[in-house]
Amino acid sequence: MIERKILASQLKSYLVDNYIRTSIKGSEYSHTDIIKTPLGDKVVIYSSRPGLIIGRKGANIKALTIELKERFGLNNPQIEIAEVQTPLMNARIVTERIVNAFERFGIARFKGIMHKVMTEVMGAGALGIEIRVSGKVPSSRAKTWKLLAGYMKKNGDVSVSGVDRSTMQANLKSGIVGVQVRIMPKGLILPDRIIVYEDDLKNYHQEEVVEVLDTDRASKTGAESVVEKKED
Repeated sequence: MIERKILASQLKSYLVDNYIRTSIKGSEYSHTDIIKTPLGDKVVIYSSRPGLIIGRKGANIKALTIELKERFGLNNPQIEIAEVQTPLMNARIVTERIVNAFERFGIARFKGIMHKVMTEVMGAGALGIEIRVSGKVPSSRAKTWKLLAGYMKKNGDVSVSGVDRSTMQANLKSGIVGVQVRIMPKGLILPDRIIVYEDDLKNYHQEEVVEVLDTDRASKTGAESVVEKKED
C-alpha cells in the first residue's frame, strides 16, 4: 500500500509538472514542487520570468488554480511563484531558450545559437556544458551535433547527482529536432578535487627542513663517534 501511494504521488507530480510546462510555455519554466499543508496543497512554480506566469492582474494564476483543482484533484491548491536566481545554471531553462530560438529563427543558424548559449553559460561560471542537437539538421538526413565546453563528468555518482540535464523537442517545418543539455554548475565539489592551502604548504616545508637538519646532526655525531673509537 505504501509503495502504491508513493507511485501515485510521484505520477501526479509528474503530470502536474508536465501540464504547467506546456501551459506556460515561454516563461523559462524550471520545475514545480507540491507541498502538503494543513490548508491544502501548496504548489511552488520556479521560473526565471515569473511575470509571464502571473499574468495581468493575476488572471493566469486564477485560471491555473482552477485547472489544477479540477484536472488533478488537488486539495485547495495555493500557487506560489519563485524566481530562479541563476537561470544559466538550470539545464531546463537553457534548453527552452535553445528550442525557442530554433522555432523563431529556424535551423539555418543552429550553430550560432548553440555557441551563443554555450558562451553565456560558461561566462556565468559553469564548470562545463554539453549540447546535443539531433534531427534533420541542416540537411534532409538525420544527424547528431554535439558541442562541449569545460569539464563534464560522464560516469560515477557526480554524473547523476551533480550534473543537471534536460531534453526537449523543437517543432520545425522540417520535422522534430531533439535538444539535450547537460550542465555542471559552479560550486560543484568533485571527489577528486584537491585543495592545498598556503598555511599547510608553509608548515609542510618547515617540517621538511627540520627533518633534514636532524638527519644531518645525526650523521655528524655518528661520524665523530667513529673517529673517537679509531683513536683509542
